Amino acid sequence: MSDEPGTVNGRFFASENAGRRVVVLDSATHSHLHASSPEFQAHTDVIVNASYSGVYCAHLLDETKPIGVIGLDCGIGKDGAGISGLWYFEAKNIPAAAADISILEHGNGRVLYENGIISRVNGFAIGLGIQPGMSVVKAAALMRDGSAESIELDFHNREVVYIGENGHNVVCTNSIADALPEDRDTNVLCTAGHTGRSVVDYIIGFRPFGFICSDGAMGRDRSGVSALEPTNAAGIAGAAVSAETARMGDGHSTYFDGVISAANDLALAAGVYVGQKATEAAQLLANRKI
Repeated sequence: MSDEPGTVNGRFFASENAGRRVVVLDSATHSHLHASSPEFQAHTDVIVNASYSGVYCAHLLDETKPIGVIGLDCGIGKDGAGISGLWYFEAKNIPAAAADISILEHGNGRVLYENGIISRVNGFAIGLGIQPGMSVVKAAALMRDGSAESIELDFHNREVVYIGENGHNVVCTNSIADALPEDRDTNVLCTAGHTGRSVVDYIIGFRPFGFICSDGAMGRDRSGVSALEPTNAAGIAGAAVSAETARMGDGHSTYFDGVISAANDLALAAGVYVGQKATEAAQLLANRKI
């Protein structure tokens, strides 16, 4: 393995291990230069590039048949366009990550590689152990030495995140439709779909001890939280987080990032309030006495 950087044909070859390399580019638009070079081999390179991590750049980088990709997050931006390429690569089973632009330079791949800090990751990057806050150097090495083929993503994202005092735990899952029989009258579910009328049958049917979903940005007539009243009537405490604070479709984000925007009377009686962190609210629901 060699970690001594060297420049070949305008590219920065950062490291190599067992025939797999970390290749640094100043721009995603340089992908064709790398892919057409004599030493290029498909499915051997992690591409670190100082372009935004959007779909357009992902399409360009796909020409290099990468085993991993790291770019800039460009402040995420409107509609998440600065990192939308992460999901492009996730659909192709390729780990991808983006680095915080605030400490980096646009178009300077060497600075990105040597000084960058990861801010966003896709599921396959997480599967390799890459997390926000990690250095780009370490993240690139994990992509270089890891195997995405061994990763099976759990699209339900089910995980027990809190053990309650009275045998009632907090469980994250991406949808209330992914509830299990074991949740009945036992677990508080933090899920990531809206809290509208179509989820009422799921909630009452599965009957968790409590729930927190998304408000889906509310919608007309507060339809995004319309399930709170009928579930309250059914004796189930529930709340919703603002879609501005937590990612829809990601139950972990509901729990760790979400801020409560609405709650039914049973949840309010347990101490839940609008503006509260979902982490605290979920634990209150789990520990309430009935």
